[in-house]
Amino acid sequence: MKKFLQGFGFAINGWKAFYKTQFNGKVHILIAMMIIIIGIIAGISKTEWILIFLTIGMVIITEMINTAIEFTCNFISKEYHTEIKTIKDLSAGAVLLSAIIAVIVGVLIFAPYFFELIQKIL
Repeated sequence: MKKFLQGFGFAINGWKAFYKTQFNGKVHILIAMMIIIIGIIAGISKTEWILIFLTIGMVIITEMINTAIEFTCNFISKEYHTEIKTIKDLSAGAVLLSAIIAVIVGVLIFAPYFFELIQKIL
């Protein structure tokens, strides 16, 4: 049980390091909070909530993995290497792809609510 609880401590330390060192991490978390507030206001369905949380999780997880890869590469060598650049570019590309997918999911979920609001106003 002690090792199990210790694992949670390591995970919390990882979150703290991510939040303290990564500007993009803070941006992703802020956007996630804004999307959750918009979802509450819009009254999205249970299925839409599931998609929103899975999408938020995907973006934050890819950003955290990208951060771990960057830290590892920087630890291995401070010098420029084309291989390390490619590794970092690939992991950054994964974050970009997850963010693009998140935007698409957000538009597909929130567009109907937005257009319904516009119709009510007009």
